[in-house]
Parts: sequence; C-alpha cells; structure tokens
Amino acid sequence: MADKITAYTTQSCPHCIRLKEFLTEKGVEFENVDVSSDPAKADEMVKKSGQMGVPVVEIDGEITIGFDKDAISQKLGI
Repeated sequence: MADKITAYTTQSCPHCIRLKEFLTEKGVEFENVDVSSDPAKADEMVKKSGQMGVPVVEIDGEITIGFDKDAISQKLGI
C-alpha cells in the first residue's frame, strides 16, 4: 500500500466525489485537499500535474489525472 496519498478535489466535482467514495470503500487513507478553497494548494496541484482540472491524485509522488480507477488501483495494489 502507498505511504502517502493526496487527492486534489473540489466539493462540486462528481468525479471527485466518486474518487473519494472509491478510496474510502477500499479502506485507503488519504489526504483530501479542496483546491476550490485553498488557492496555494490549487497552485501546487497545477505545478505537480500541469492540469487545472480535478481530480488529481498523488500516490507516493506519482500523479494520476482524473478518476482513473484502474491506474489508481494498480498504483495502490488493490
């Protein structure tokens, strides 16, 4: 299992909601960062991913753009 997982999301994004539900259902601990309420974290997400859209998931320093369940599962080994 990954050591550090950060989900860059917004509250109104349906893909973000599904991502958080998926991680929670799988028992994966993660830090949720609401980029709509934290401009500094939004800038951090853009610098790391090159993307302005959410969700962006960082798993042990590796970035996954969007709710790509297969890629996320593979990186987490679930």
